[in-house]
Amino acid sequence: MTHLAVQPESYAEQLAEKVSRLSDMLAPYTDQPLAVFESPREHYRMRAEFRVWHEGDDLYYIMFDPDTREKIRTDQFPAGSQLINTLMPAVIDYVRERPTLRQKLFQVEFLTTTSGQALISLLYHRQLDDAWQLEAEAMREALQNYGEIHLIGRARKQKMCLSQDWVVERLTIAGRDYLFQQIENSFTQPNAYVNQHMVSWALEATTATNHDLLELYCGNGNFSLPLAQNFERVLATEISKTSVASARYNCELNDIHNVTLLRMSAEDFSAVMAGEKTSRRAEEAELDSFNCQTVLVDPPRAGLDDATVELVRQYARIIYISCNPETLVENLASLNNTHKVTKCALFDQFPYTHHMEAGVIIERR
Repeated sequence: MTHLAVQPESYAEQLAEKVSRLSDMLAPYTDQPLAVFESPREHYRMRAEFRVWHEGDDLYYIMFDPDTREKIRTDQFPAGSQLINTLMPAVIDYVRERPTLRQKLFQVEFLTTTSGQALISLLYHRQLDDAWQLEAEAMREALQNYGEIHLIGRARKQKMCLSQDWVVERLTIAGRDYLFQQIENSFTQPNAYVNQHMVSWALEATTATNHDLLELYCGNGNFSLPLAQNFERVLATEISKTSVASARYNCELNDIHNVTLLRMSAEDFSAVMAGEKTSRRAEEAELDSFNCQTVLVDPPRAGLDDATVELVRQYARIIYISCNPETLVENLASLNNTHKVTKCALFDQFPYTHHMEAGVIIERR
């Protein structure tokens, strides 16, 4: 993670620049107004990681300037959640005086929730033993004053988990609360507040239908679960084994029973649907029984590959969430002869950076 210069007084200006930039990028494909969803000015990131610097008796966090690689001492992190900022000094002060916890500690990672849970990972350049576990357990106990705190120790080929390696986030979407298990080192949306807007926007754009939804890159079910109410069934695919297990857990947690999860990459799924390969998992999911007319994609920064573009072209409505508008626009150029953009949005997931999260609804012409 790079060092962020959080300047609330310049927020409106930097957001206006993004709105202008995204509007220009989408202009060849739509004349629809851009819906804009702002971020909180501070304390919007639910996760953060810091290097730990040892200097004589002192111990403190650092981040690196992305341009100069200069070390920047980081005692507080205004972009991080309130809970991250509370835990930062509590963790470093506790570890500083305890050699067993301090020795060769080089990184601390925080994953927090809006509901007051935190997972803290301590990373070491040495193997961890029973003495470390005993001290770490006492530390976890001491940190319970700040919320429901879980702790993990990591070293080369070693992971020591005190209690559990996940937290449960609560998101409110269209007046209903949803619970999401978020596991250490798996992908989750970093800005919980903007994420709620993003899922609500997709939910509103779909409205209740009598057909099924296909979702590619479903992660832990961030979109699948809330959108399930608008469809007969949801067929959701994801390559990460951890995320698929988490999505299944989240279906149970939220008492949602019309989501079928398929562990498969978008590329493989496209090949199966095109009849170019077979898959036992796909057969077990009974793909032929689904009547999907809407597809939702939230791909990585590289966007959709050519085969997946051809797959989504077959659907009447495409909901495309993008963390990289440059590859989104490339995909829109490919789809433009068959589909048109009917809604577009900017979600400011990453304030004070050049990164933008965009959403478009694309309908068959």
